Formats: sequence, C-alpha cells, structure tokens
Amino acid sequence: MTLSKRASETPFLGLLAATAASLVLALQVIFLKAPTEATMGIVQKIFYFHVPAAYGMYLGAFVCFLGSAAYLARGTAGSDALARAGAEVAVTMGLMVLITGPLWAAKAWGRYWTWDPRLTTSLLSVLVYVAYVVLRAFTGDGEAERKFAAALGVLGAANIPIIHYAVKKWGGQHPQVISNGGGGLRHPDMKLALTLGFLTFTLLALALVWQRMRLHLLVGRVDALEQEAVELGLAGDG
Repeated sequence: MTLSKRASETPFLGLLAATAASLVLALQVIFLKAPTEATMGIVQKIFYFHVPAAYGMYLGAFVCFLGSAAYLARGTAGSDALARAGAEVAVTMGLMVLITGPLWAAKAWGRYWTWDPRLTTSLLSVLVYVAYVVLRAFTGDGEAERKFAAALGVLGAANIPIIHYAVKKWGGQHPQVISNGGGGLRHPDMKLALTLGFLTFTLLALALVWQRMRLHLLVGRVDALEQEAVELGLAGDG
C-alpha cells in the first residue's frame, strides 16, 4: 500500500476505532453501570439501543435526502452514491428499530405490535427506503432509474418529521421517555447510557455511509472501465 493510499485510509480507520471504542464503553455502562428499571426490569435496557437506532435511521434518511437532492440538481456520481449509502443505512437502522421495538413492547404492552401512529409511520419510512434500495439494485443504473430513485429519496424524507411528532399530534401508546412530558431518565447513569448509545449509533451510521459510498463509487468506476473495454474491443473488431 502506497503512502498516499495509507493517508486516505487513516480517517476512516480512525472512525472505525472510535466506533468500536464507543460501543465497548456503551455496553459496559448499559449492562454493568446503569441501574435496572424497577417496573420492566432488564428488558428496559433495550431502550438504549432502540432510541439511538431510530436516530441512526433519521441520519440515514437525511443523508439520502441530501444526496438525492444534490443528484437532481447536479447529476454527479458522488451524490448518487451518497444517496444510495444513506438509504441503505436508513434500512439497516430502521430494521433495528422494528426488531427492538416489538421486543420491548411485548413486555410493556403485552403484545409485540399495535398500529400506534409512531410505529405505523416508522414502518412506512422503512418500507420507503427498502423500495429505494430494491429499485437501485434490480432496475438498472440508467439516468432515468437514478432520477426516479432520487425523487423517492427526497419524498421519503418528508415522513421523518411525521414520525417524530406523531405521538404529540395523534397520541397513541408509544411512550415519550425523553421528550417534554415524558417519564424521563431519573438516574444519571441512565442518561449516560443513552448518551453513549446516541454517540455509538451516530459513529456507526457515519462509518456505514462512508464505506457504502466508497463501495458504490468503486463499483461505478469498474463498470465504466468494463464498458470502455467493451467499446474498445468492438472498435478494434470493426
């Protein structure tokens, strides 16, 4: 590996190291330091993963929105790769939300799912970004497909504020633990655990976006080289 190549890898490797360190520290605080909640017991600790994962989904959706809007404006490969990476992170984090949420709900509500406004809008957002990912994976990589996906990425972001304010606007069973009027996290170590959860999932989301974007750009360059080689081969045969 050349010196310039190593230098370009250093920031990403630093981000991975920070993510790993944050994860280890978060797990230690969550399971060894933060007190067990009196009513739900150990199940409550899902909260420290569920809420940061939702925040990670918001980040992925925001990145997808930025990349999609930039692609519609300028049509560059970098903005398209950024949008794809954001959508993939939104799906990954959204699935974490949809897995951890029902596990927590089974203890809190006695059932895994209810058509609560926040749950329903969260499911809708995940399906939107699943549609984006499937569209880009199976319908080709032409200009029309890219623009259609970019429009979906822009429109999909409109649902994120609806998720956030769904409980305030329409009520429902979903708790408001950390917002105004919610039960709150009374113990300082609970607040520390949640803060570390947010930090870990933020770093993880950024690392995934970075890696997936680089991969999409690399695949695009390889495809372009293959197409160029085919064209040169045809020209040579002619």
